[in-house]
Amino acid sequence: MPESGAQLTVRLMHTERDMNKTITLLKEKIPCLKVKENVLLSSCTSFRTGGLAEIAAYPGSIEELGILLKVCKQENIPFYVLGNGTNVLAPDEGVKGIVILMSEMRGIHIDKNNSLDEAEITYTVTSGAGTLLSALAMECAKKKLTGLEFARGIPGSVGGAVVMNAGAYGGEIRDSLVSVKVMKDDGSEPFEMTCEELELGYRHSVIPERGLLVLEATFMLKKGDKDAIFGLMEELATKRKEKQPLEFPSAGSMFKRPEGYFAGKLIEDAGLKGFTVGGAQVSEKHAGFIINKGGATSADIMKLITEVQKRVFETSGVKLEPEVRFMK
Repeated sequence: MPESGAQLTVRLMHTERDMNKTITLLKEKIPCLKVKENVLLSSCTSFRTGGLAEIAAYPGSIEELGILLKVCKQENIPFYVLGNGTNVLAPDEGVKGIVILMSEMRGIHIDKNNSLDEAEITYTVTSGAGTLLSALAMECAKKKLTGLEFARGIPGSVGGAVVMNAGAYGGEIRDSLVSVKVMKDDGSEPFEMTCEELELGYRHSVIPERGLLVLEATFMLKKGDKDAIFGLMEELATKRKEKQPLEFPSAGSMFKRPEGYFAGKLIEDAGLKGFTVGGAQVSEKHAGFIINKGGATSADIMKLITEVQKRVFETSGVKLEPEVRFMK
């Protein structure tokens, strides 16, 4: 039976009281924590869709994040952690509880590792999880450090890039990653994991399945020729602009690459290039991208994903698996 106006008003008032109680608790436990109420998820995700997050919290340090996670666990407050929101589809109805945004946990530190052989000198680069991957790549390029040129055009955060072993144009995060500092999602003591322990594969790591959050990532890079580094970045940027629909909101490549195939080719062969549901469209420039053509809802995008999976399976027998994560 549908809710009456009175029932709906009571429920909303109860929700508002709960939200005020949570905010008061956060201010008591973490006085310096940046907190906002009723934040549109469409402003936090690259698809530019999604409803309201009741509370958005922006921890500025590992200590703040740890306390915040402990409060959420102790008080049974639901939470969701977002990096730069570039590989996420947020629900139109919004989410209850706290959305933890890692954007304040950024910073880049570079150390030279001494060696008697000049050719063998390496540099340790440590970055906060909230640092944009593109900003990290650019900072390394300015210091004449090579190895992250492929990452210049990837719009996600360092933490998100580690979680999914982000890659492009033949390069992957695991190629230069040495270790990460992580924390369990209960806010317990941070600890280090080596690149090998992360079991990084194609768009995979053990981080989500073990309930871990990336706090910092450490890379090992070498000196290179500055002109060559920037030249490669420019070459890759040109390729992206020519082949990808960068002018529209999207989450990048929508589907993982099936073994032995290319997702975009399978979608195009199924006759779906330009196929539209509401404001969501299979890009006419690159069929591997689903874009927000204008006014799309997350429901539009979900319906389009489902239809693409169905039609591709019918025409090729291949099951496409989304790269995008779905907030619940």
